[in-house]
Amino acid sequence: MSAAPAAGDTLVSFRDVSKVFTTGPKRRPREVTAVDGVTLDVKRGEIFAVIGYSGAGKSTLVRLINGLETTTSGTLEVGGQQVSGRSETQLASVRHNIGMIFQQFNLFTSRTVAGNIEYPLRRAGWKPEERRARVTELLEFVGLTERARNYPEQLSGGQKQRVGIARALASNPELLLADESTSALDPETTQEVLALLRRVNRELGITVVLITHEMDVVRAIADRVAVMDSGRVVEVGTTADVFAHPQAETTRKFVGSVMHTVPNAAEVEKLRREHPGRLVMVDVRDQNRIGEVLSDAARTDVRFNIAFGGISILQSRSFGTLTLSLTGPPDAVERTVDALRAVTKVEEVAE
Repeated sequence: MSAAPAAGDTLVSFRDVSKVFTTGPKRRPREVTAVDGVTLDVKRGEIFAVIGYSGAGKSTLVRLINGLETTTSGTLEVGGQQVSGRSETQLASVRHNIGMIFQQFNLFTSRTVAGNIEYPLRRAGWKPEERRARVTELLEFVGLTERARNYPEQLSGGQKQRVGIARALASNPELLLADESTSALDPETTQEVLALLRRVNRELGITVVLITHEMDVVRAIADRVAVMDSGRVVEVGTTADVFAHPQAETTRKFVGSVMHTVPNAAEVEKLRREHPGRLVMVDVRDQNRIGEVLSDAARTDVRFNIAFGGISILQSRSFGTLTLSLTGPPDAVERTVDALRAVTKVEEVAE
């Protein structure tokens, strides 16, 4: 197995893509817009996450990529080939370069682990000796060599998903689509599967598009993330930037679900009872010199306590929010707040 080129050029390109479903009786059909005017690029060699609540349109988006759903309008290209408006026969060459793993594994219960992995190779017309060699290679890669002759019902959930990943890799795809691939797994097994997907990306150079509703999954593995709401992409950026500076309300809710660093109204009331000083929230980022400012403040009789918040590390970058209680001479406290504003974002904690 050899690694593909590093990330850079675009592999998947959406341009004003919409998908409208028609539902209900013929006499009174109703149109439902699942994907609404999406313009988005996925770079070759990256792990790209698409996150959203149920009904946001993320699963429809991934089904458009491999042509399982057709676009209503707009253009969609994968590897420079047009996907929108193509026939099933024309889509065959596009799908050959796309692997797919599913939430519920979708394994053949009547086939062994080796048989499940071999299935797409048999359909693609590989010779028997080539199939055996490829299956052996993939079993070793996903750590299931000793399970080759087992059947799916003899496997744990994590092992079943590893079979699904091996099967998706069988034909050496450029792109791997993972639709809620960890949702049916416990937390420990989820981390094992994510580690395997990271190996697929880093060691084999395969681009991964990960569909999920779990922000912890995004934080653990994604290079970039798109946030969807009601069929639209409301925010897109590097995972570190989206976590550090969420812009859309939907994004803030997702980030807040895994990082509770900003106090709510009840917590603010409690902080005011317990901390008599001036309460300010400061953004913590790499190299923003907050510690230096607070050290200087101590020399002017300003004291501080960390009343709330936390700091995390994501992709080797530190970020978080701290609520500080500042006490001391009013003028000195004011100068400290001004000095903090000079190096980071500062918000007064409302009364």
